Amino acid sequence: MIYEVRTYRLKPRMVPSFLDAFGEAYENGRKQLSPLAAFFTSEVGPLNEVMHIWGYKDIGERDAIRAEAVASGVWPPAVTDMIHDMNSEIFRPFPFMTEFLSGEHGPLFEYRYYTVNNGTMPGIIKGWEDAIEARKELSPCAMAMHTDVGNLNKYVHIWPYKSFEHRQQVREDGLAKGVWPPKGSPKGAIVTQDNKLLFAAPFSPLR
Repeated sequence: MIYEVRTYRLKPRMVPSFLDAFGEAYENGRKQLSPLAAFFTSEVGPLNEVMHIWGYKDIGERDAIRAEAVASGVWPPAVTDMIHDMNSEIFRPFPFMTEFLSGEHGPLFEYRYYTVNNGTMPGIIKGWEDAIEARKELSPCAMAMHTDVGNLNKYVHIWPYKSFEHRQQVREDGLAKGVWPPKGSPKGAIVTQDNKLLFAAPFSPLR
């Protein structure tokens, strides 16, 4: 399984119009070819940003579905004039993350993205594997995955929360109980850490 994360920076005040156009095209044709994993809009972090995440079996399936969508005329939505910048990355899930979380778990989502030193990703994954079950007792993880195409030595983890206060409480509980962050990851592996706080679109399978 792979996930494509497409991040678009929109022109100011274009997010509502983009959501209307994208949602209509998605519901009326693109969804039937392959469903979204999630769709988010930025709340804290880079503003006027939208993020759509698509799951595929592999690169071959991605290419075939995208070609079929264009040939059928259902895609892409009429949003080109609203977009300032576009970026696409391909991720592979951590081995123990069997599927992308779906359903009502938000409405707030934290998208954390870290870069690590070359060669340390296997150790990062092992540290997560040892710690994730205890962490999920505090709140679920929507997905943890690392780049296959795009900026290398990068991994992303997505967490849903009921509110900003819920996020803060879970993070404090994780530290107090000693279950998070993972203790088994290689020391000094992490080079940079960033995050965004997001809300889900109405048509997102994960909300």
